[in-house]
Amino acid sequence: MVLGHDVTKVIPGEFKGPAFRRGHKIKKEDIPELLSIGKEHVYIIKLEEGEVHEEEAALRIAKAISSPCMELTKPKEGKISIKTSCLSLLKINTSLLNEINSVGEVIIATLHTNTICHKGMEAAATRIIPLFVTEDKGGQLQATRLANLVIC
Repeated sequence: MVLGHDVTKVIPGEFKGPAFRRGHKIKKEDIPELLSIGKEHVYIIKLEEGEVHEEEAALRIAKAISSPCMELTKPKEGKISIKTSCLSLLKINTSLLNEINSVGEVIIATLHTNTICHKGMEAAATRIIPLFVTEDKGGQLQATRLANLVIC
């Protein structure tokens, strides 16, 4: 079985982080560790043809909406932040942003258009709401001209 999301391990005052990462193939020897961190039940994933995991979908969208002067964070729980890599003026196609956010299952948040951004500032972020979306949903988003959304 393949884990559908990260499994967090918490040792109060010492450690909080993933014991197992999404995509990890659970083996028999993993069971004692899972039980020791209180995980008697885990969510597994088996994507059907045409389905995309939340992190892959968020990465696709973030790449499509960001400009060359931006850097992407690693996906975490279906969210990717988009940061500026230089001093820039952020331009947002607000009507397109509203159109994308009305599709459902996908959220894109940005700073206001015409915001001056300094290097390392978070200018935008995208999140996928469910654990996976269909390729059809991604196709709808591609049809909305994502590349014209964020410019700096």
